[in-house]
Amino acid sequence: MQRILVVDDEAKIAAVVTDYLQHAGFQVTVAGTAAAALELARSLQPDLVVLDLGLPDGDGLDVARALRRHSAVPIIMLTARTEETDRILGLELGADDYVPKPFSPGELVARIRAVLRRGERAPASATRVRAGDVVVDLERRVVTVADRAVDLTPTEFELLLTLAREPGRVFTRRQLLGAVPHADGDESDRAVDAHVKNLRRKVEDDPHRPTRVLTVHGIGYRCAP
Repeated sequence: MQRILVVDDEAKIAAVVTDYLQHAGFQVTVAGTAAAALELARSLQPDLVVLDLGLPDGDGLDVARALRRHSAVPIIMLTARTEETDRILGLELGADDYVPKPFSPGELVARIRAVLRRGERAPASATRVRAGDVVVDLERRVVTVADRAVDLTPTEFELLLTLAREPGRVFTRRQLLGAVPHADGDESDRAVDAHVKNLRRKVEDDPHRPTRVLTVHGIGYRCAP
C-alpha cells in the first residue's frame, strides 16, 4: 500500500484529505509543520508528499527545496496563493503538480493517482531509450548521462523520455503537456518551461549552455541525437 505524507496545518483540511485518501486505498501520515514534514519524510520514505505552502514554522517552498536536496519523491503543492510566480517557483523546485485552494478532495486524489502513474508507467516498446549520451532505462526507471546516474522526479523522467524517444524532433510546449502536471490557460507553457529548467540542472554539464535538451526558439524543445 502506497503511503502519502500530507503536510497541512489546517486540521479540518488534513482530516478531509486523509479520509478521501484512505478510502482510495492509501496509507496516510499527516504533518502540521515544516519541521515535522522533513522528519517524517526522512523516516517514512513516503511515495508522495502533499505539501501546503502556508505552514506555521516556515514556507512550503523551503520544505520542497529541502526535500529535493535528498529525494526525488513526487510532490503535489497545495496553495491558496494567487501569484503565478509562486506556482512556477514550486515547479522549478521540483514539485510535480499544484492544486489551488479551495479544492475538491476528489480532484486531489485523481491528481495523486496521475502523478504516481507517471512514476510507474510501463514501457511502450523498447526497454532502453538512448539519445546521445543520455540513456533512459524504462524497466528500472533509471537515467544515466555520460554513464552518471541522474535522480529525476517522475515528471522530469517522463519529460526526458518523451524527448529522448525521438531525438532531433522538435516538440511544442503543448505537445509536452502530457508529460507534465496539469496547468490551465497561459500557465501551461510556463509549467513546461519550469520543468525543462529543472531537468537541465540535472542532465546538463552547464544548464545555461545546454547541449542535450535544446530550445527551439518560438516553438519548444528537442533532445540532441
